[in-house]
Amino acid sequence: MRFASARPVTLIGGAPVARADLQQALRLAPVVVAADSGADTALSHGLMPAAVWGDFDSISARARAEIPAENQHPIAEQDSTDFEKCLSRLDAPFAVALGFSGARHDHFLSGLGVLARRVGPPCLLIAGEDVITLAPPRLALDLAPGTRVSLFPMGPASGRSTGLKWPIDGLAFAPAGRSGTSNEATGPVTLECKGPMLLILPRAELPRLAAAL
Repeated sequence: MRFASARPVTLIGGAPVARADLQQALRLAPVVVAADSGADTALSHGLMPAAVWGDFDSISARARAEIPAENQHPIAEQDSTDFEKCLSRLDAPFAVALGFSGARHDHFLSGLGVLARRVGPPCLLIAGEDVITLAPPRLALDLAPGTRVSLFPMGPASGRSTGLKWPIDGLAFAPAGRSGTSNEATGPVTLECKGPMLLILPRAELPRLAAAL
């Protein structure tokens, strides 16, 4: 079952979620959906998810009783993670995802792979002090000098840049080769990326990144 929203969506996963992170996400993406036990997290914050997807191996009986049946979409197959199950069935301008890091690293790494494969709408993943997204082919960001800008390839990738302390023009990136972590903005930044490249910014840049996407 797909879910369509004209407004951006906050996607809540089963890992711990800080109230401040949730409030920041909701200011940008007011429609709430959840992955499996992320539904319990939503309810604990007084939020009713408009849709819940997953294999339902961790959602509580209480959540299943409180959430309308038409909002619950159990998916039995085990070939994809709950994160992928959600994004692949979501139609929205973009999603802000949280609750997908900080618990199990295998789940987090799998989530980065889902981002790299461009599953579903553009997704901004809150993870600790960072916000992570798949860099689009072209992006312009009005960043303050000194802002940390990290690029991590999820496959062979290349690009061009302006406004970075260390330009990326002409460099060949690869997961087992060169990465672009801990670069730094000298002012407004433009990026052109070819191949699956993750862009990692300080979490405070979430609103600016959402606007740019």
